[in-house]
Amino acid sequence: MDSEKSHNQIELTISKTKLPGVLLIKPATVFEDFRGSYIELYNEEIYKSTGILVDFKQDDISTSKKNVLRGIHGDSKTWKLVSCLFGRFYLVVVDCKKDSKQFRQWESFELSDVNREQVLIPPGFGNGHLVLSERAIFHYKQSTYYDRESQFTYLWNDPELNISWPINNPILSIRDSGGE
Repeated sequence: MDSEKSHNQIELTISKTKLPGVLLIKPATVFEDFRGSYIELYNEEIYKSTGILVDFKQDDISTSKKNVLRGIHGDSKTWKLVSCLFGRFYLVVVDCKKDSKQFRQWESFELSDVNREQVLIPPGFGNGHLVLSERAIFHYKQSTYYDRESQFTYLWNDPELNISWPINNPILSIRDSGGE
């Protein structure tokens, strides 16, 4: 059909961020009409044609209620492609590479089921998110299989990071409150 684009004609909208390697992405296919919406979150051919050559191995989701803060977690080997499937959350990405000129610098993004943006997070970066809507579904593709033992955790309110969260008293897990 003439109205349909072939995959080699579809392009992602990719924006660099202030953190090296962290990208803000608008998926190539977002279709909405009176019935609802259709979003293609990932298409290997399209992503690789833009230079995003990550080989994703695992997809995970977490569902949370308003004011839940998860993270800041990461490791030295995993790429993550983060999306909001439902609701709205405040995502923070932190450069945790000790040899980086931007070590401990962070950037925030608001992801939602309305803006459909994604954030690509390289290895060595941590990420955390705070749910802003009544409920939210956080989705991420990973380039490695989950390995809790290889992860690092930074406290959400670490004074050296000085992250500006839109809440003072989030709902936290034992791990994220410092109890490990």
